[in-house]
Amino acid sequence: MKMEMTREKRQSQLAEIWRRLRRNKAAVTGLLIVAALVVFAVFAPYIAPFDPNKGNFKDKLLAPNSKYLLGTDNFGRDIFSRIVYGSRISLYIGFIAVAIGAVGGAALGAVAGYYGGRIDNLVMRCMDILLAVPTIILAIAIVGVLGANLTNLMLAVGIGQLPRYARIVRASTLSVREQEFVEAARLVGASDLRIIAENILPNCMAPIIVQSTLGVASAILAAASLSFLGLGIQPPTPEWGSMLSAGRQFLRNAPYMTFFPGVAIALVVLGLNLLGDGLRDALDPKLR
Repeated sequence: MKMEMTREKRQSQLAEIWRRLRRNKAAVTGLLIVAALVVFAVFAPYIAPFDPNKGNFKDKLLAPNSKYLLGTDNFGRDIFSRIVYGSRISLYIGFIAVAIGAVGGAALGAVAGYYGGRIDNLVMRCMDILLAVPTIILAIAIVGVLGANLTNLMLAVGIGQLPRYARIVRASTLSVREQEFVEAARLVGASDLRIIAENILPNCMAPIIVQSTLGVASAILAAASLSFLGLGIQPPTPEWGSMLSAGRQFLRNAPYMTFFPGVAIALVVLGLNLLGDGLRDALDPKLR
């Protein structure tokens, strides 16, 4: 009976969050953009009319036309197909990098906030050091040391996001650890690890969800920046940042080579930011 009441309460809370989210037109717009990105990524083989890595030199540097919707690059590859397949890379990088930052940062923030004292000072001073270094510079340093490939790119971007989650979770933990249900868990003999996992972190999920949505946008933008600099995804893999970089030398003759990948990056980042802002408002208990 108690479990059924809890389940009904959660369902009503989710329904209320969804209702508040739907009333936010900007958030709905962001959700539609993100949904379109996911559809492109999942159904890329069915949406893309051509092989993204197969070119035809007879058709190189063609402006957008009926055959090639967004034109072709200097190797005769269809830009639309490469952008569609590039959505897979961007989503993959965004989610994995955010997972690294969220899991690692949440664990560090929860430990720091729960124990306090020297542990708190040590963890947060380390996070302050990471925050003192611009994210893109930190990522460049990590990729420069480990090498330019997809795995190292995601690791570099994920490490750069650690401080954000650590600070958010620490702040929530400082508030939650004084609650009565945490004290009750201590009295029944629950271990610190169990208290953190079952009592602390579940009550920090709302800010983590919001930050994760915004973090995916930051991760995609950071990955595209690194690829643009030649430190991320290497050609011929269809990635938006490397496509921007490849089109620089053709800005006069074929500006669409940089325009369309740039629009794709801007739209996705905008959509994720709008959705993140909407989720923040929908999850904020003060606005209910």
